[in-house]
Amino acid sequence: MVVNIYDTANQMGQDLSKTEEYKALKLAYTKMQEDEKAYKLFKEFQTIQMSLQQKQMNGEEMTDEELENAHQLSEKIGEFEAIKDLMAKEQVLSEVMNEVNSIITKPIQDLYRN
Repeated sequence: MVVNIYDTANQMGQDLSKTEEYKALKLAYTKMQEDEKAYKLFKEFQTIQMSLQQKQMNGEEMTDEELENAHQLSEKIGEFEAIKDLMAKEQVLSEVMNEVNSIITKPIQDLYRN
């Protein structure tokens, strides 16, 4: 029997978009977008976060200025309920994804336990 795990993965992606956790995240994102100031700040924070992650992956040092800027943006984000709600919904969905990942990788974990 030939198993195509990519078909399964595609189906899982479709199923994920039907979960309550995903729907809640999508709604929170839409609400956050409606607040122009919150959305602009969120996008700015995403850009800085990706830049810092890229530097870290490349083994580059982050400057004090970059870290301070990220910290200041993080504090500003805390002032917007729409962003805090979005981040809470992201956390819930992340927990689901971690559980799914544990299920998927269980055969590998079991293999190395023997």
